[in-house]
Amino acid sequence: MVPNRKPTSQLTPLELRIMQVLWENGASTVQAVQERLPGESLAYTTVQTMLNVLQRKGRVKRRLLGKAYEYRAVLSRERALRDAAGDLLDRMFGGSVDALLMSLVKSRQIDAEKLAKLQRLIDEQESGKEEGHGDD
Repeated sequence: MVPNRKPTSQLTPLELRIMQVLWENGASTVQAVQERLPGESLAYTTVQTMLNVLQRKGRVKRRLLGKAYEYRAVLSRERALRDAAGDLLDRMFGGSVDALLMSLVKSRQIDAEKLAKLQRLIDEQESGKEEGHGDD
């Protein structure tokens, strides 16, 4: 157990599937989300419950349109990706980017061409920061 660790804010697999529908289609009703969910079919009430959970967690907002709520993503896809990558890095590699990259190299999931592309991206990010762009 890691001391002083904040509880995970990661999306569950089902929450992620629902968020992907909202990211790809924009604001949607429960029925629209249910119809567009990939994979196994889920009951309307299950989708409704999960959207309400996401709303309580602050990941989506809802507004009443007639008799149905319309839900829209508040959490961006980019932020979810950044949070998931950071969580993986912390949990599996003790926060070490070097350990992550070495694991990718050893498992042959990254090769010299991908590493060169990564180096170009790092160089672009660094030159952007030096010019005062790219600060998050």
